[in-house]
Amino acid sequence: MDTIITPRMLREAIAAHPQSSLQDALLVFCAMISALLLSLQYDLFYFINELSAAEREISLAEMIFLTALLATGIVIFIIRRLNDQRRDIALKVAAERELRELTSMALQDPLTGLLNRRALIAALDTATASPPANGSQYALFMIDLDHFKSVNDLHGHAVGDQVLEVVADRFKAAARPSDLVARIGGDEFAVLAYNVDKETARKIGSRFLESLTRTIGAGGQAHKVSLSIGIALIPDDGATADEALRNADLAMYCAKERRSALMFFAPDMDQQKLIA
Repeated sequence: MDTIITPRMLREAIAAHPQSSLQDALLVFCAMISALLLSLQYDLFYFINELSAAEREISLAEMIFLTALLATGIVIFIIRRLNDQRRDIALKVAAERELRELTSMALQDPLTGLLNRRALIAALDTATASPPANGSQYALFMIDLDHFKSVNDLHGHAVGDQVLEVVADRFKAAARPSDLVARIGGDEFAVLAYNVDKETARKIGSRFLESLTRTIGAGGQAHKVSLSIGIALIPDDGATADEALRNADLAMYCAKERRSALMFFAPDMDQQKLIA
């Protein structure tokens, strides 16, 4: 689409680049003076020597040439100002794009492409600050891969990374479109599900369990990975992000200790942990 040059655009471009605008204006002025001096020296415009004669008039050719010279200087000035403005816009767009990319990198797990712990905590802060008002709740799932350490120990971290990538893909497929899936470190994952009740949360957790019933192919071998899942409901099991994380994590460890794939947080888990 062609750019329509308006006086306002030109004023903004000049105001944004006063120093270069002044330099260009001086260059145009000097070019005009140089052209006039040359015309005087070589009698290109013989009317200059005869301006004192009342009957002397500028010829059409001379007028066209001078007008074209002035117009050329003005056009060059405008083009340079618009180029300055386009360059500023391009730099601004590039800076904004780079900022978005850096922000995305800061909130993204580089291996799996899932959100990271920082993004999860930010979402939890928002969720706990504005719990649902329709009687539903949010559910925070803390997920730990059972026996994943043996994959790294026996086959190496490169194979372990491949397993984690497959796990992440399966979790994304099992989650609802509105669910937030994150890798919070090592072989630990978390999911924040919005607007659920306890039964819906249980069904969501079951889908994650089912997503890993099939073995995972990596490094030329099939690997069996199982899960331990702890669930904390918000706001019942946590009025702040820290409380929700702590209680979901506690439920997950209780599930692991009891060899139960999925457990909801219960207040007595604190006491059981102390006894253990």
